[in-house]
Amino acid sequence: MDLEKILPKDGPPIDEVSKYIEKYKNDLIVIKYGGNVFIDRKIFDNFITDINILNKLGVSFTVVHGGGPRIKRELDKSNIQSKFIRGLRVTDEKIINIVESVLIDFNNDIVNSLKKFGTDAVSIHTKKNNIIKVTPEAKELGFVGIPNQIDNNLIKKILNKKQVPIISPLGLGNDNRPYNINGDTAAGAIAKSLKSRRLLLMTNVEGVLDKDKKLIDEISSSEILKMIEDNTITEGMIPKINTCLDAVNNGVTAVGIIDGRKQHSILFEIFSDKGSGTLIRR
Repeated sequence: MDLEKILPKDGPPIDEVSKYIEKYKNDLIVIKYGGNVFIDRKIFDNFITDINILNKLGVSFTVVHGGGPRIKRELDKSNIQSKFIRGLRVTDEKIINIVESVLIDFNNDIVNSLKKFGTDAVSIHTKKNNIIKVTPEAKELGFVGIPNQIDNNLIKKILNKKQVPIISPLGLGNDNRPYNINGDTAAGAIAKSLKSRRLLLMTNVEGVLDKDKKLIDEISSSEILKMIEDNTITEGMIPKINTCLDAVNNGVTAVGIIDGRKQHSILFEIFSDKGSGTLIRR
């Protein structure tokens, strides 16, 4: 494999990359692509470039995407005001139809963008190859679900063909109707189900910051719980951290929270000694 041809000039050093390709050879990585910043096309293109490189390097990985900002944009166009309970969008019949179509559009956008680079990707959502069964989260939330069953076989079949599964955070209930799932929750459920080596959550923050707003490179779950107790970690970051803790306590070796705004953050996180965000271990 000619790494010089595959890797970007401003990516991680080649000798480190070779070492990590070997390390992840028989492992699986789940990447969650979301956060408000990802409506920016330049960041999207950087993400597509990195994913294409991972595929060329022979790494087995699956992508779970969000879509919050795109959903908001569509709801605004229809003058629909969203109500949130515990950070989750109340999703009635009308809203779930918009959510489903926005997420499927975004899914196709990722798949088609990868195909232009020669990476074969496969769409997974409620209208095609659905792999997630859900139970409704709470009556007052409407069509919002919690994953209770993941079809690992379909994901593995796709990976065995050297293709990339691109998964929307949607699932079907017992009533066979679509439910919206929080993107981090969906990614965590899939990572746990597959017992993946890594779960990477791409966001629009640097990672976990200490009291002095400095980035923490690596942290254990017990240290993170202390940071929630003493209010170093607050508000919007707490559900994300809970997803991380749930994953590392249920078979995922480590979770990285990485800054998707940074050039090649996925490559630096997986293939370099210093990583690119915060790594959370058990």
